[in-house]
Amino acid sequence: AKVQDEGGHGMYLYAAAETLGVSRDDLVEALHSGKAKYSSIFNYPTLNWADIGVIGWLVDGAAIMNQIPLCRCSYGPYARAMIRICKEESFHQRQGYDLLLTMMQGTAAQREMVQDAVDRWWWPALMMFGPHDAESTHSGDSIKWGIKRISNDDLRQKFVDATVPQAKVLGVTLPDPQLKWNEARGHFDFGPIDWQEFWNVVGGHGQCNRDRLAERVRAWEDGAWVREAALAHAEKLRRRDRLAA
Repeated sequence: AKVQDEGGHGMYLYAAAETLGVSRDDLVEALHSGKAKYSSIFNYPTLNWADIGVIGWLVDGAAIMNQIPLCRCSYGPYARAMIRICKEESFHQRQGYDLLLTMMQGTAAQREMVQDAVDRWWWPALMMFGPHDAESTHSGDSIKWGIKRISNDDLRQKFVDATVPQAKVLGVTLPDPQLKWNEARGHFDFGPIDWQEFWNVVGGHGQCNRDRLAERVRAWEDGAWVREAALAHAEKLRRRDRLAA
């Protein structure tokens, strides 16, 4: 069900982009050629079952933090798509967290598996909010146009503040020795992000960039017969309707 949801999210966003005058074929070609960017988080490997739970908790949690403000952005088709996406992502996050709670009540090996997954996904999840505001190419215009409502750094801080108590309940340690509550700021302080890693991944040099894109192109090519059959069937129905008229 989650895979089906995520596929639907892509369809919603492609449909929103098409309202700007670009074709679906152009969008797919831009993705396959490497011209179009996608979330850096998809270029990290999933090694075991605990990764599924941590992705639901941290990755979908970061996505929700990013996307909820977009439900009230200035571009209607994008905002409407985000409303449904956020509802479904909220379920994904709860499912992931519940999976981890169950594993943390299991064997020592299961608890170690969860902690290992948290260690690997924590920093990439923080990178999902993008570079610091001063280094973000498009944030200024996006905020000026009302598409983006909250800055990268503010969203990242909100995510950290919300996630630390959840980690405590779960019984895992977030892999940041500098993570601590700052009474004066009213927020958690956290350590520096490895921005070199972030830019390497964004630039196509992450652990799984090439594999992910190659698999996406292969799936598109293998599915050509389905698209051709659907178009042929649609044309058959149109001819039938014309004859009936």
